[in-house]
Amino acid sequence: MRHDVGGNVTHNCSRTKQEVVRERLLKMFTFSLTFVRHGETQYNREKLLQGQGVDTLLSETGVQQAEAAGQYLKDIAFTKVFVSNLQRAVQTAEIILRNNSHCSGMEMVLEPLLRERGFGVAEGRHKEYLKNMANAAGQSCRDYTPPGGETLDQVKLRFKKFLKALFKQMLDEHLSSGPAASSGASASGDVAQGTAAVASNTPPRCSADDGLQGVLVHTLVVSHGAYIRVAIWHLVEDLNCALPAGAKMQQVFSPCPNTGISRFILTLSESESGPVLSAARCVFTNRKDHLENLADGE
Repeated sequence: MRHDVGGNVTHNCSRTKQEVVRERLLKMFTFSLTFVRHGETQYNREKLLQGQGVDTLLSETGVQQAEAAGQYLKDIAFTKVFVSNLQRAVQTAEIILRNNSHCSGMEMVLEPLLRERGFGVAEGRHKEYLKNMANAAGQSCRDYTPPGGETLDQVKLRFKKFLKALFKQMLDEHLSSGPAASSGASASGDVAQGTAAVASNTPPRCSADDGLQGVLVHTLVVSHGAYIRVAIWHLVEDLNCALPAGAKMQQVFSPCPNTGISRFILTLSESESGPVLSAARCVFTNRKDHLENLADGE
């Protein structure tokens, strides 16, 4: 409070900078987003394109990979699990959850927006068929869209729709009550500290819980190789995700191996137009440490 010229006591209506910052923090929420590609299928082994039209189960190796991923992630208490509704992804997610110490029996959400990129007439054919079509069109294999297939922009649009719905759900569920809001605020602080640590050449610990310190809500997404590659590209290039110190772009955007794991820490805030991504940090991409002990790596 303060005194006016007449000596009367008046209240200072302007908020301090600390109060403004605290109010903003209370409207912020941080969570982890972990991507896992499905395990190997026979089509993967034979280098045949599956896309959306070929819907197969995992090979024996794929089941072993999913078991290994489940063991690797077993101590992470995922609060939400979203899965492509194609069989290879569903089977992978079921195995991961069965191995989890906290999530066994958890109901997963089957999400068509997480389906693999559609490859049109190339589905069911060898990857060389797609390469030959791309070469004939004078394009790279990654950028080429076969007849009846999805463009990369169309796949990115699907991911953006998924993110928009996920962000809204996260804020609706975790920022509507006091305790959740305060935990989200402290987590956002940890994200800022984590980003600083990444920038200081701190050697990576390569642990399953990397990046999760101080973050209370964890989301698992089980999807597909081409889709995850587009998702990572969007998060890093379009949403300006901070990368680990020393990360090479070639590795960040490299093809994801079967059951490869990628993780991002995202902080959301409220606005009149809806959820806003306030901060984003990439912890790692395409990790496959859990596959080291398998006789047949990928």
